[in-house]
Amino acid sequence: MEIVEKKLGKRQIAYINYKGSYEEVPVLMGEVVGFIMAKGLQIMGPPFGIYFNSPQEVPVEELMYEIAMPFAGEAKEEGRVKIKTMPEQLVLSTVYKGPYSECGTAIGALAQYAYQNGYEIIGPPMETYISDPNETPEKDLLTEMSFPVVKK
Repeated sequence: MEIVEKKLGKRQIAYINYKGSYEEVPVLMGEVVGFIMAKGLQIMGPPFGIYFNSPQEVPVEELMYEIAMPFAGEAKEEGRVKIKTMPEQLVLSTVYKGPYSECGTAIGALAQYAYQNGYEIIGPPMETYISDPNETPEKDLLTEMSFPVVKK
């Protein structure tokens, strides 16, 4: 598993902040994409999720996360879809191949790498969904896992 340090540029995102089961991710993603399409905005990258806790820490109904997509253009928040600008970030990143349910191994590897190489993790993990699960077999899904970091 190759781990790289990279800089994510400043970006505007449409997102939904959600509390509950991860089974809602496809519905939330559809809602965000639908918002972007309906407003005639330009998608500027793949969708991603930011995960504030994990099923190992809290019951399913207490899981907290955001599902987001970067875009270009002007739009006002509507319903559950909010808009914000994410600042430039330094991240440690790796690409995981396989089912979403097993992405945790990549998160653990990133955390260990950060600890062993003088990085401080300064925010929650992010999963960027490179493959479309509607078109890609589960075993071949590509997900970029990353943590925002600072070098100690």
